[in-house]
Amino acid sequence: MKENHLVAKEHEPMENTETASEDAPRIAIVGSGPSGCYTAQFLRKRWPDAEIVIFDRLDTPYGLIRYGVAPDHLGTKAIAKQFERLFTRDGVQFIGGVDIGRDIPIADLRADFDVVVLATGLWADRTVDGFHRLDGSATHEGVYGSGELTRMINGHPDRKSGSIRVGRRSVIVGNGNVAIDLVRLLLTPPAGLAALGVPDDAIAAVSSGPVDHIDVVGRSNVAYAKFDSAMVRELGKLPDVRFTSDIEALDQDSEKANSIAGLVDASPVSATREVRFHFGWTPSHLDGPRHVERAVFRDTAGRRNQLVLEANSVCTAVGFTEAVDDVLLRSTLECEATDLSRGLLGNGVYCVGWFRRGPVGTIPANRSDARTVADAIIADIEAGQRSNAVAQS
Repeated sequence: MKENHLVAKEHEPMENTETASEDAPRIAIVGSGPSGCYTAQFLRKRWPDAEIVIFDRLDTPYGLIRYGVAPDHLGTKAIAKQFERLFTRDGVQFIGGVDIGRDIPIADLRADFDVVVLATGLWADRTVDGFHRLDGSATHEGVYGSGELTRMINGHPDRKSGSIRVGRRSVIVGNGNVAIDLVRLLLTPPAGLAALGVPDDAIAAVSSGPVDHIDVVGRSNVAYAKFDSAMVRELGKLPDVRFTSDIEALDQDSEKANSIAGLVDASPVSATREVRFHFGWTPSHLDGPRHVERAVFRDTAGRRNQLVLEANSVCTAVGFTEAVDDVLLRSTLECEATDLSRGLLGNGVYCVGWFRRGPVGTIPANRSDARTVADAIIADIEAGQRSNAVAQS
């Protein structure tokens, strides 16, 4: 079997690593989030003695589960416990602190492993027309992406909490579950955040106001909002919060409209904090000489006057995309043999999770996705297709 020069030269080998048989593939997975770990699970089940190495640019594994999930979603974060067995029992090797594409060229990885799986996800926040420039930078200070905020709250090592101040009044752009997460986290008192393990610098950034007014603004009307009604109802547990909305003006009648209406009806009128939901508004622009002071929206349907909201900060929760400076861009790795339906990029290189299909689907969806790609890898390997076949010949 060919020696693993990448691992042997750059890193100390893990103890108790099983020796792979001559015909078992050598597998490299780039990214230790749920997609990468699920893929490793499926491949380990098929090849108990294969060498499987998971690389990550961070020193600690689990990616999205560790840094992208709201810290009070304890059930979701507990998924990491099942992944721990990959490294403690199943003989999968984790190598952190290695940025594939920068520290190790992808070509070297392809030459040294039979299979390379890219599971790096999509972590850059999507921009909002009118609130961001063409280069992706915000038009004003005080504009933060949901991914940036969530990573900060979860203690990501690259967080820049010193430059984030939410203030008393915040506008959240988006009407999905991430927007609801932000409402809940921004209104959680410092002691509650500390109990969840949020670092002090992140607590200071979130509680800089403290927040007493949040406007949640979505482009679609309430019937087509992307949030789960159950998550909206959970907001009713927040103390001292009055909820209001403009859904009456839109004359909606749906489960989601009813969940908002129920939240509004049950909230205390005398509360000192307020959350107001706005539906059917498209971002227009931000006002303020340097730091954002007002967020301006236009009616998506063109029937109402513009909506002008005072703001000390604007938090965008409109999805994720590739980072423009990422060295592993899917488009640069595609070739004539690419078949994304089965995760194949070409010549033994595969992709899984959001890197494969875009920023859609939950963690359970990534498990199903990993099974699809793992099945494709197994079929190809058993047909004799390996990424380093040319290099070894």
